[in-house]
Amino acid sequence: MSAMTDTPAPAPLLLVDDDPAIRTSLKFALEIEGYAVETYADAESLAAREDIPDKGCLVVDYQLPGMDGLALVETLRRRAISLPALLITTQPTPRMRLRAQKAGVDIVEKPLLSNSLGDAVARLLAPSPAV
Repeated sequence: MSAMTDTPAPAPLLLVDDDPAIRTSLKFALEIEGYAVETYADAESLAAREDIPDKGCLVVDYQLPGMDGLALVETLRRRAISLPALLITTQPTPRMRLRAQKAGVDIVEKPLLSNSLGDAVARLLAPSPAV
């Protein structure tokens, strides 16, 4: 038995962004960090999925055609899907911040400088300290 089989599979990141260039570059950057990334071009594609994993993380752009990123997370929450979520957006408004807070969503502002997204994902997926 090799050591490779003893390593647990990385938790999937479900990435939703309508811009193909951004989707591809974020997928590449996050896979370099060891994450398994599944991409979606719109919120409806992910919302229609019936077998969303119970482990992992959502990374969702706010500005999407059709349903916006926060509406997607709110829809998933109503289905009892409680994956940690990050919203990527430019210049979030106070109303958007309040909606995100109510949905339990962290915001990472664009432009995604340095490794801000990777750091935020790592924080969300880090094991909670024992209480």
